[in-house]
Amino acid sequence: MGGPGDPPEGTPEGSPGGGEDEYRSVVFDESFVRAARLQEFSAQERMADHAPAVRRRAPLRRGLSRQALVLVLLIAVAFGTAIYMGVRHPYQTPANSGPPAEPLRMTVIPLAPQGTVPGATDPEYLYAHSPAAQFRIGAEGIPLPAARRTAHFSDSQVTNALSIAKDYIVRSALYPDVLTGDQIRPVRVLLDPEQLDQFDQSFGHPAADGRHAPTGWLVRFDASQAELADRRIRVQGTLQAAETDSATLEVTADHTFVYALRAAEGEGAAEASLFTVRRELHFRFDREDLRLRQAQLVVSYVQAGPLSCAEDSTNRLHPLLAGQTAKEGGPAGTDPYATGGATALCGSLAVGSQPKV
Repeated sequence: MGGPGDPPEGTPEGSPGGGEDEYRSVVFDESFVRAARLQEFSAQERMADHAPAVRRRAPLRRGLSRQALVLVLLIAVAFGTAIYMGVRHPYQTPANSGPPAEPLRMTVIPLAPQGTVPGATDPEYLYAHSPAAQFRIGAEGIPLPAARRTAHFSDSQVTNALSIAKDYIVRSALYPDVLTGDQIRPVRVLLDPEQLDQFDQSFGHPAADGRHAPTGWLVRFDASQAELADRRIRVQGTLQAAETDSATLEVTADHTFVYALRAAEGEGAAEASLFTVRRELHFRFDREDLRLRQAQLVVSYVQAGPLSCAEDSTNRLHPLLAGQTAKEGGPAGTDPYATGGATALCGSLAVGSQPKV
């Protein structure tokens, strides 16, 4: 006979664990019961006036999982970063950048000698008997003045502007490969990119239009006619910096260069003579120019001689050398050593500016 808890016919065959395993799949755990939407009233509640036997439970309120919360936070951070970078991206044009670079305005005035160009075998003798006797040699004649901060530019920024201007002057008037060769890159790399088209057009298609004369950008001689008799070029002049507005610095350079030249090899002249070039250059710098060490050259005013007014000085300078003369006539003498500006398109070289030999 079976026990008191067993079925009348006993435990079915093939059920080692008893019949209770047969109902295991339909037994619900406590969490399942709590999640049920319907709940049966208790016996005490059913004794009251309750027609239905069950009641509907309010749905359980579950918060976001930790993973979902982290994901939402990451999306919010990424979205905020994208907005910030869109407003303050590193390639945005600076608010303090200056106006677009102006095209260079240039004037080149040849100065014709009033007599025969004096010469001597020793260039030192010529220098010693000329107004350039006390000039310094090369870049030493272009000293940097003491830099003083302005209302919107620091001492270092003013010094940087003066240094860039000096570098341009040295490369464009003292480099032998520029003076008597075809090198222009040392000068070109210092210019603001907005002026490069004008620079390239000046050398590709020179024109005496006040915009496209190579001799307005740099000093260079006709190498087929003249060469340097002495590479120790005499220089004297000044540099001055001033603030034009809150975004722009301007540097004014006024220098006189004296070159000892002689006829190119094979021309037959052994004596040297002096050739004088006075350049007044106006540079402009915004903060981007200072950062990249480049300059905007906006004004170039050049007087050079001895030259013949009949020669075209747009592309290259064609110096009159020792023993040569220019045609008579022309305006009154102009002294390139004086501080006043000339107004003639062709002048006459003052007698006092030539060496006394």
